[in-house]
Amino acid sequence: MNIYVGNLAYTVTEEDLRQAFGEFGEVASASIIKDQSSGHSKGFGFVEMPVAEQAQAAISGVNGREVKGRKLNVNEARPRTEERRGGGGGGRRPGGGGGRPRY
Repeated sequence: MNIYVGNLAYTVTEEDLRQAFGEFGEVASASIIKDQSSGHSKGFGFVEMPVAEQAQAAISGVNGREVKGRKLNVNEARPRTEERRGGGGGGRRPGGGGGRPRY
């Protein structure tokens, strides 16, 4: 199961995530999403746990836990969609522009 972890302190490492979630079972991977240009954390990441029961226990056990001064927001990750991958032009409607009413 893929788990979303939000509200990460910028000093949290992937190893910190592995340790926090490892208390509840096997962690297949842990990754922190970083800005492409600066390389700095964007404040969220994902943890992959192969056993659903362990993943659910981890979600319950880690959600709201304080790690490096910030309370984590943890839940099951939603599947990625084309819209959420940034391939849609910022969500604007075609033909729009300027925000002025048409007469």
